[in-house]
Amino acid sequence: MKITTKVELGIVVLTDIALYSENGQVVRSSEIADRQNISHKYLEQILLGLRQGKFVKGQKGIHGGYQLSRPANRILLCDILNALDNNILANTYEADDQQAVDIRTSVNNCLWSNFNSYMRRFTENMTLEDLIKDYKESSGKQKDYMYYI
Repeated sequence: MKITTKVELGIVVLTDIALYSENGQVVRSSEIADRQNISHKYLEQILLGLRQGKFVKGQKGIHGGYQLSRPANRILLCDILNALDNNILANTYEADDQQAVDIRTSVNNCLWSNFNSYMRRFTENMTLEDLIKDYKESSGKQKDYMYYI
């Protein structure tokens, strides 16, 4: 399975906004770009997709930036994936000639249909809040090592 950079960074950007806007603050795109090492031009394309998907809302002006449009526990991973690339969770099987139909049908039913069903269920049960919790737990486990020479 190939995940585009836009989808991967879209999830990262959405998580960044969720983390840094927890107290009702807005998050500037320049701050996101710096923290996540994303070019400003590419970030604007990602933010456009997130705005169109109604995950974030923008505030214009000198104190402008982005916030989540709804709580992180109400943003499903499947919705994010579908908004940024609707091919990820889509069925990919298409029969193109009669002789291959039987084998392809069997492979589709046994492998790809089950795989797609699992991915849909998995992403329908994971929220942005789950990603945030995991990030906070893993960042709290990082240890500072002291090296002696």
